[in-house]
Amino acid sequence: MSVITVVAVYLLILIGGIVRSSGSGMGCPDWPKCFGSMIPPTSVDQLPANYQEIYLNKRLAKNERFVATLEKLGFTEKAKEIANDKSILIEQEFNPVKTWIEYLNRLAGVVIGLLIILTVWKSFPLRKKDKWIPILSVCNLLLVIFIGWIGSIVVSTNLLHWMITFHMMLALLLVSLLIYVYHRSGRLIQSKGVKMLVPKRIELVLLIGTILMLIQIVLGTQVREQIDIISASLGDMLREEWIGRIGIEFLIHRSFSIVLLGIHVLYFFWAFRYTLRKSQVNLWSQVLMILIILEIATGMGMAYFGIPAFLQPIHLLLGSLIIGVQVILLLEIRENIQFRLNTN
Repeated sequence: MSVITVVAVYLLILIGGIVRSSGSGMGCPDWPKCFGSMIPPTSVDQLPANYQEIYLNKRLAKNERFVATLEKLGFTEKAKEIANDKSILIEQEFNPVKTWIEYLNRLAGVVIGLLIILTVWKSFPLRKKDKWIPILSVCNLLLVIFIGWIGSIVVSTNLLHWMITFHMMLALLLVSLLIYVYHRSGRLIQSKGVKMLVPKRIELVLLIGTILMLIQIVLGTQVREQIDIISASLGDMLREEWIGRIGIEFLIHRSFSIVLLGIHVLYFFWAFRYTLRKSQVNLWSQVLMILIILEIATGMGMAYFGIPAFLQPIHLLLGSLIIGVQVILLLEIRENIQFRLNTN
């Protein structure tokens, strides 16, 4: 069940990338409903004449509550930032295509919520063998609920950039926890793969690579923020000029990819040297290198071909898949290292 849910989460990340690249994030100005209905309208004629004012006021009221919550938690500066952000006052006009793209994104989120509930239900029979499996499954459910609430804040703040980044990081955390639950439950059924005496430095270099990849994703969201600003200023035209206008953020993001490639080439060399050819670690390491090469290739494609809209969600999905594969490898390597310690 965890595997199906992981696949569904990745599908949602892809859809989320399509939402972002198509500018459909505010296709539904309210949450969880869309224009006050469970099924969104298909024509502006189905909405009241002052619909923009109505949904702007609703968003502002929700933002006031969110700002008050941040202040109580001690995040005073962030609260002031949201309270003084004039971009939140902009209300988009109804666009049926963007509305339905965002609506499908939300439907996918509902499906994932149901799959998580089913995962929790399936986990309880395993509590006698491993009490952490149902506990972690419940944590996944709570995390999904929290992600949904953060998604509503993303909408109410009119796609506030740092909130989008935070939302993305939470999705990656959800994927990692689901993979961990699957890994623990798999150990109860059978010993997966072949156990090897894996040197600890392989785990260390992969851990460094994973941390750097998370940093790269955050850097990528900053580049995306600049692209959104440039796109809005140019009316979504002149795509070939966007990269040239980004500045230092893009240069850092591009240069960081070279560091990432170097770290993972070193990891792959050691993994290929010290692991058996058909072992889980070796096979997943090959998948990891393929994903990293594809990630760099799609990044180059966006840089040199005017940021094609279809490449943006693919680039985001590949980055997310890399994190998932890194988590799998860290778990597999840790299990092999533990095996080595137990046999000494």
